[in-house]
Amino acid sequence: MSRTPSLRKLGVLLLAVLPLLLAGCSSALLDPKGQIGEEQRTLILTAFGLMQIVVIPVIVMTLLFAWRYRQSNRDATYQPDWAHSNKIEAVVWLIPCVIIAFLALLTWYTSHSLDPHKPLETQEEGQEPMVIEAVSLDWKWLFIYPEQGIATVNELAFPEDTPVRFRVTSGSVMNSFFIPRLGSQIYAMAGMDNDVHLIADEQGVYPGRSTNYSGAGFSDMTFDAHVGSEQDFEAWVAEVRESSESLTFPEEYYELAAPSEDAEIQYFSEVSPALYESIIKSFHAGGDHEARVSKYADSYADGFGHGSGHHESADSHGKPMSAEAAE
Repeated sequence: MSRTPSLRKLGVLLLAVLPLLLAGCSSALLDPKGQIGEEQRTLILTAFGLMQIVVIPVIVMTLLFAWRYRQSNRDATYQPDWAHSNKIEAVVWLIPCVIIAFLALLTWYTSHSLDPHKPLETQEEGQEPMVIEAVSLDWKWLFIYPEQGIATVNELAFPEDTPVRFRVTSGSVMNSFFIPRLGSQIYAMAGMDNDVHLIADEQGVYPGRSTNYSGAGFSDMTFDAHVGSEQDFEAWVAEVRESSESLTFPEEYYELAAPSEDAEIQYFSEVSPALYESIIKSFHAGGDHEARVSKYADSYADGFGHGSGHHESADSHGKPMSAEAAE
Protein backbone atom coordinates (compact mmCIF):
# COMPACT_ATOMS: atom_id res chain seq x y z
CA MET A 1 0.00 0.00 0.00
CA SER A 2 2.89 2.36 0.73
CA ARG A 3 4.16 2.05 -2.82
CA THR A 4 1.05 3.64 -4.38
CA PRO A 5 1.79 7.30 -3.42
CA SER A 6 5.38 6.91 -4.61
CA LEU A 7 4.26 5.55 -7.97
CA ARG A 8 1.78 8.40 -8.38
CA LYS A 9 4.48 10.97 -7.64
CA LEU A 10 6.79 9.27 -10.14
CA GLY A 11 4.07 9.36 -12.79
CA VAL A 12 3.42 13.06 -12.23
CA LEU A 13 7.15 13.76 -12.43
CA LEU A 14 7.48 11.87 -15.73
CA LEU A 15 4.54 13.76 -17.23
CA ALA A 16 6.12 17.06 -16.16
CA VAL A 17 9.52 16.17 -17.63
CA LEU A 18 8.21 14.70 -20.92
CA PRO A 19 7.49 18.10 -22.60
CA LEU A 20 11.05 19.22 -21.77
CA LEU A 21 12.49 16.08 -23.38
CA LEU A 22 10.32 16.43 -26.49
CA ALA A 23 11.26 20.11 -26.83
CA GLY A 24 14.73 19.06 -27.97
CA CYS A 25 13.40 16.81 -30.74
CA SER A 26 13.03 17.82 -34.37
CA SER A 27 11.64 16.06 -37.41
CA ALA A 28 13.11 16.71 -40.83
CA LEU A 29 10.06 15.16 -42.49
CA LEU A 30 7.78 17.72 -40.81
CA ASP A 31 10.06 20.67 -41.66
CA PRO A 32 10.54 20.24 -45.43
CA LYS A 33 12.42 22.69 -47.64
CA GLY A 34 11.28 21.46 -51.03
CA GLN A 35 8.21 20.83 -53.14
CA ILE A 36 8.27 17.05 -52.78
CA GLY A 37 8.93 17.23 -49.04
CA GLU A 38 5.98 19.58 -48.51
CA GLU A 39 3.59 17.30 -50.38
CA GLN A 40 4.82 14.32 -48.37
CA ARG A 41 4.32 16.23 -45.11
CA THR A 42 0.74 16.99 -46.15
CA LEU A 43 0.21 13.30 -46.88
CA ILE A 44 1.63 12.26 -43.48
CA LEU A 45 -0.48 14.77 -41.55
CA THR A 46 -3.64 13.94 -43.53
CA ALA A 47 -3.27 10.21 -42.92
CA PHE A 48 -2.46 10.84 -39.25
CA GLY A 49 -5.51 13.08 -38.82
CA LEU A 50 -7.84 10.53 -40.41
CA MET A 51 -6.59 7.80 -38.09
CA GLN A 52 -7.28 10.02 -35.07
CA ILE A 53 -11.00 9.83 -35.94
CA VAL A 54 -10.83 6.27 -34.66
CA VAL A 55 -8.03 6.53 -32.12
CA ILE A 56 -9.25 9.54 -30.09
CA PRO A 57 -12.85 8.29 -29.52
CA VAL A 58 -11.53 4.87 -28.47
CA ILE A 59 -9.18 6.46 -25.91
CA VAL A 60 -11.92 8.78 -24.60
CA MET A 61 -14.48 5.98 -24.34
CA THR A 62 -11.99 3.69 -22.60
CA LEU A 63 -11.36 6.28 -19.89
CA LEU A 64 -15.05 7.25 -19.69
CA PHE A 65 -16.29 3.67 -19.37
CA ALA A 66 -13.63 2.86 -16.77
CA TRP A 67 -14.74 5.88 -14.72
CA ARG A 68 -18.49 5.44 -15.11
CA TYR A 69 -18.57 1.72 -14.40
CA ARG A 70 -16.09 1.74 -11.56
CA GLN A 71 -16.98 -0.36 -8.56
CA SER A 72 -17.81 2.59 -6.31
CA ASN A 73 -20.34 4.14 -8.72
CA ARG A 74 -23.74 2.82 -7.63
CA ASP A 75 -25.63 4.98 -10.15
CA ALA A 76 -24.33 3.15 -13.25
CA THR A 77 -26.98 1.02 -14.93
CA TYR A 78 -26.39 -2.70 -14.67
CA GLN A 79 -27.65 -4.59 -17.76
CA PRO A 80 -26.53 -8.21 -17.59
CA ASP A 81 -28.79 -9.30 -20.48
CA TRP A 82 -27.62 -6.63 -22.98
CA ALA A 83 -26.09 -8.27 -26.09
CA HIS A 84 -26.48 -6.24 -29.28
CA SER A 85 -27.06 -2.74 -30.69
CA ASN A 86 -27.57 -2.01 -34.38
CA LYS A 87 -26.59 1.63 -33.84
CA ILE A 88 -23.26 0.71 -32.25
CA GLU A 89 -22.56 -1.87 -34.98
CA ALA A 90 -23.25 0.72 -37.68
CA VAL A 91 -20.86 3.25 -36.13
CA VAL A 92 -18.14 0.67 -35.40
CA TRP A 93 -18.11 -0.62 -38.99
CA LEU A 94 -19.17 2.37 -41.11
CA ILE A 95 -16.63 4.96 -39.89
CA PRO A 96 -13.53 2.72 -40.32
CA CYS A 97 -14.74 1.62 -43.77
CA VAL A 98 -15.14 5.25 -44.89
CA ILE A 99 -11.67 6.11 -43.55
CA ILE A 100 -10.07 3.11 -45.29
CA ALA A 101 -11.78 3.98 -48.59
CA PHE A 102 -10.54 7.59 -48.36
CA LEU A 103 -6.99 6.45 -47.49
CA ALA A 104 -7.06 4.05 -50.46
CA LEU A 105 -7.99 6.87 -52.85
CA LEU A 106 -5.38 9.15 -51.27
CA THR A 107 -2.70 6.45 -51.62
CA TRP A 108 -3.58 5.81 -55.25
CA TYR A 109 -3.45 9.54 -56.08
CA THR A 110 -0.19 10.30 -54.27
CA SER A 111 1.49 7.17 -55.65
CA HIS A 112 1.22 8.86 -59.05
CA SER A 113 1.66 12.51 -58.08
CA LEU A 114 4.74 11.76 -55.93
CA ASP A 115 6.30 9.26 -58.33
CA PRO A 116 10.07 9.80 -57.81
CA HIS A 117 10.72 9.22 -61.52
CA LYS A 118 8.29 11.97 -62.56
CA PRO A 119 9.98 15.26 -63.63
CA LEU A 120 9.01 18.28 -61.54
CA GLU A 121 6.89 21.13 -62.83
CA THR A 122 8.52 24.51 -62.19
CA GLN A 123 7.45 28.13 -62.56
CA GLU A 124 9.81 28.57 -65.51
CA GLU A 125 8.20 26.62 -68.31
CA GLY A 126 10.60 24.35 -70.18
CA GLN A 127 13.32 24.54 -67.51
CA GLU A 128 15.52 21.47 -67.86
CA PRO A 129 16.49 19.65 -64.66
CA MET A 130 20.08 19.64 -63.50
CA VAL A 131 21.62 16.15 -63.52
CA ILE A 132 23.67 14.80 -60.61
CA GLU A 133 24.82 11.18 -60.59
CA ALA A 134 25.04 9.56 -57.15
CA VAL A 135 26.98 6.34 -56.52
CA SER A 136 26.86 4.58 -53.14
CA LEU A 137 30.18 3.03 -52.16
CA ASP A 138 31.52 1.34 -49.00
CA TRP A 139 30.94 3.59 -47.02
CA LYS A 140 30.65 6.93 -48.75
CA TRP A 141 28.77 8.72 -51.51
CA LEU A 142 30.31 9.67 -54.85
CA PHE A 143 28.58 12.51 -56.69
CA ILE A 144 29.35 13.06 -60.37
CA TYR A 145 28.42 16.25 -62.25
CA PRO A 146 28.45 15.22 -65.93
CA GLU A 147 27.67 18.74 -67.22
CA GLN A 148 30.47 20.34 -65.16
CA GLY A 149 32.94 17.45 -65.55
CA ILE A 150 33.67 17.24 -61.80
CA ALA A 151 32.99 14.83 -58.93
CA THR A 152 32.91 14.95 -55.13
CA VAL A 153 32.76 12.58 -52.19
CA ASN A 154 30.26 13.14 -49.35
CA GLU A 155 29.29 16.65 -50.48
CA LEU A 156 27.03 18.03 -53.17
CA ALA A 157 25.65 21.42 -54.15
CA PHE A 158 22.99 22.84 -56.44
CA PRO A 159 21.04 26.10 -56.81
CA GLU A 160 17.70 26.79 -55.11
CA ASP A 161 14.49 26.62 -57.15
CA THR A 162 16.29 24.39 -59.65
CA PRO A 163 14.84 20.94 -60.36
CA VAL A 164 17.48 18.24 -59.94
CA ARG A 165 17.40 14.78 -61.41
CA PHE A 166 19.50 12.42 -59.30
CA ARG A 167 20.60 9.33 -61.18
CA VAL A 168 21.37 6.76 -58.51
CA THR A 169 23.31 3.49 -58.59
CA SER A 170 25.57 1.47 -56.33
CA GLY A 171 29.20 0.49 -56.67
CA SER A 172 28.71 -2.21 -54.05
CA VAL A 173 25.75 -3.60 -52.11
CA MET A 174 22.19 -2.29 -52.25
CA ASN A 175 21.75 1.08 -50.56
CA SER A 176 19.29 4.00 -50.36
CA PHE A 177 19.76 7.70 -51.14
CA PHE A 178 17.83 10.16 -48.95
CA ILE A 179 17.81 13.91 -48.20
CA PRO A 180 14.98 14.03 -45.62
CA ARG A 181 14.14 17.74 -45.89
CA LEU A 182 13.83 17.57 -49.68
CA GLY A 183 11.72 14.46 -50.13
CA SER A 184 11.68 10.93 -51.46
CA GLN A 185 14.37 8.36 -50.89
CA ILE A 186 15.36 5.99 -53.70
CA TYR A 187 17.22 2.69 -53.76
CA ALA A 188 20.72 2.39 -55.18
CA MET A 189 21.40 -1.00 -56.77
CA ALA A 190 24.54 -2.31 -58.42
CA GLY A 191 24.32 -2.54 -62.19
CA MET A 192 21.05 -0.59 -62.29
CA ASP A 193 20.20 3.05 -63.05
CA ASN A 194 17.54 4.53 -60.77
CA ASP A 195 16.47 8.17 -60.49
CA VAL A 196 14.63 10.62 -58.25
CA HIS A 197 13.59 14.24 -58.93
CA LEU A 198 13.98 16.79 -56.10
CA ILE A 199 13.99 20.56 -55.67
CA ALA A 200 14.95 22.92 -52.83
CA ASP A 201 12.83 26.02 -52.23
CA GLU A 202 15.17 27.60 -49.66
CA GLN A 203 18.91 28.06 -49.30
CA GLY A 204 20.65 26.07 -46.62
CA VAL A 205 22.68 22.97 -45.82
CA TYR A 206 20.55 19.84 -45.75
CA PRO A 207 21.95 16.58 -44.31
CA GLY A 208 21.65 13.47 -46.42
CA ARG A 209 22.40 9.88 -45.64
CA SER A 210 22.16 6.24 -46.50
CA THR A 211 18.97 4.63 -45.18
CA ASN A 212 19.70 1.00 -46.00
CA TYR A 213 22.10 -0.86 -43.70
CA SER A 214 25.21 -1.83 -45.66
CA GLY A 215 27.87 -2.88 -43.16
CA ALA A 216 30.44 -1.59 -40.69
CA GLY A 217 30.66 2.03 -41.88
CA PHE A 218 26.94 2.54 -42.48
CA SER A 219 26.42 4.98 -39.59
CA ASP A 220 28.99 7.42 -41.01
CA MET A 221 27.69 7.22 -44.59
CA THR A 222 26.38 10.79 -44.55
CA PHE A 223 26.76 13.90 -46.70
CA ASP A 224 25.72 17.56 -46.86
CA ALA A 225 23.66 19.07 -49.66
CA HIS A 226 24.55 22.77 -50.04
CA VAL A 227 21.76 24.81 -51.60
CA GLY A 228 22.48 28.43 -52.52
CA SER A 229 22.07 30.93 -55.30
CA GLU A 230 23.27 30.37 -58.85
CA GLN A 231 26.37 32.42 -58.04
CA ASP A 232 27.03 30.32 -54.93
CA PHE A 233 26.85 27.15 -57.00
CA GLU A 234 29.21 28.51 -59.65
CA ALA A 235 31.68 29.51 -56.93
CA TRP A 236 31.46 26.00 -55.45
CA VAL A 237 32.10 24.44 -58.88
CA ALA A 238 35.12 26.71 -59.33
CA GLU A 239 36.45 25.57 -55.94
CA VAL A 240 36.09 21.92 -56.93
CA ARG A 241 37.91 22.58 -60.22
CA GLU A 242 40.89 23.92 -58.28
CA SER A 243 41.51 20.44 -56.88
CA SER A 244 44.56 18.62 -58.21
CA GLU A 245 42.87 15.21 -57.97
CA SER A 246 41.27 13.39 -60.87
CA LEU A 247 39.02 10.35 -61.03
CA THR A 248 39.70 8.01 -63.93
CA PHE A 249 38.05 4.69 -64.62
CA PRO A 250 38.95 2.03 -63.72
CA GLU A 251 42.20 2.53 -61.73
CA GLU A 252 41.47 5.60 -59.61
CA TYR A 253 37.79 4.75 -59.29
CA TYR A 254 38.51 1.32 -57.76
CA GLU A 255 41.00 2.86 -55.36
CA LEU A 256 38.24 5.24 -54.24
CA ALA A 257 35.70 2.40 -54.08
CA ALA A 258 37.80 0.50 -51.54
CA PRO A 259 35.91 0.21 -48.23
CA SER A 260 36.62 3.10 -45.86
CA GLU A 261 34.86 4.29 -42.71
CA ASP A 262 34.08 7.93 -41.86
CA ALA A 263 35.39 9.08 -45.27
CA GLU A 264 36.43 12.71 -45.67
CA ILE A 265 35.11 15.11 -48.29
CA GLN A 266 37.06 14.92 -51.56
CA TYR A 267 37.00 17.01 -54.73
CA PHE A 268 37.89 15.77 -58.23
CA SER A 269 38.46 18.42 -60.88
CA GLU A 270 38.51 15.91 -63.72
CA VAL A 271 36.63 12.66 -64.26
CA SER A 272 36.54 10.01 -66.96
CA PRO A 273 33.92 10.53 -69.66
CA ALA A 274 30.77 8.47 -69.00
CA LEU A 275 32.10 7.46 -65.55
CA TYR A 276 28.60 6.75 -64.23
CA GLU A 277 27.75 4.46 -67.15
CA SER A 278 31.11 2.69 -66.76
CA ILE A 279 30.35 1.94 -63.12
CA ILE A 280 26.99 0.42 -64.06
CA LYS A 281 28.45 -1.66 -66.89
CA SER A 282 31.21 -2.99 -64.61
CA PHE A 283 28.58 -5.24 -63.02
CA HIS A 284 27.35 -6.64 -66.31
CA ALA A 285 28.57 -9.90 -67.80
CA GLY A 286 32.16 -9.84 -69.02
CA GLY A 287 33.43 -7.11 -66.66
CA ASP A 288 36.33 -7.54 -64.21
CA HIS A 289 34.54 -5.82 -61.32
CA GLU A 290 34.71 -8.97 -59.18
CA ALA A 291 38.49 -9.23 -59.29
CA ARG A 292 39.09 -5.51 -58.74
CA VAL A 293 36.77 -5.19 -55.75
CA SER A 294 38.19 -8.34 -54.17
CA LYS A 295 41.69 -6.89 -54.48
CA TYR A 296 40.85 -3.63 -52.70
CA ALA A 297 38.63 -5.36 -50.14
CA ASP A 298 41.65 -7.47 -49.17
CA SER A 299 43.68 -4.29 -48.71
CA TYR A 300 40.96 -2.87 -46.46
CA ALA A 301 40.92 -6.02 -44.33
CA ASP A 302 44.73 -6.04 -44.00
CA GLY A 303 44.77 -2.36 -43.05
CA PHE A 304 42.32 -2.87 -40.21
CA GLY A 305 44.13 -5.97 -38.94
CA HIS A 306 41.20 -8.35 -38.75
CA GLY A 307 41.50 -12.09 -38.38
CA SER A 308 41.08 -14.80 -40.95
CA GLY A 309 37.31 -14.81 -40.63
CA HIS A 310 37.14 -11.20 -41.85
CA HIS A 311 39.49 -11.94 -44.72
CA GLU A 312 37.19 -14.64 -45.93
CA SER A 313 34.24 -12.24 -46.06
CA ALA A 314 36.39 -9.57 -47.74
CA ASP A 315 37.39 -11.99 -50.49
CA SER A 316 33.77 -12.38 -51.46
CA HIS A 317 32.95 -8.66 -51.19
CA GLY A 318 30.92 -7.62 -54.22
CA LYS A 319 30.89 -11.07 -55.84
CA PRO A 320 27.69 -11.97 -57.71
CA MET A 321 26.11 -15.26 -56.72
CA SER A 322 26.40 -17.94 -59.39
CA ALA A 323 23.52 -20.14 -60.45
CA GLU A 324 25.25 -23.16 -58.88
CA ALA A 325 25.62 -21.37 -55.55
CA ALA A 326 22.00 -20.25 -55.60
CA GLU A 327 20.88 -23.85 -56.08
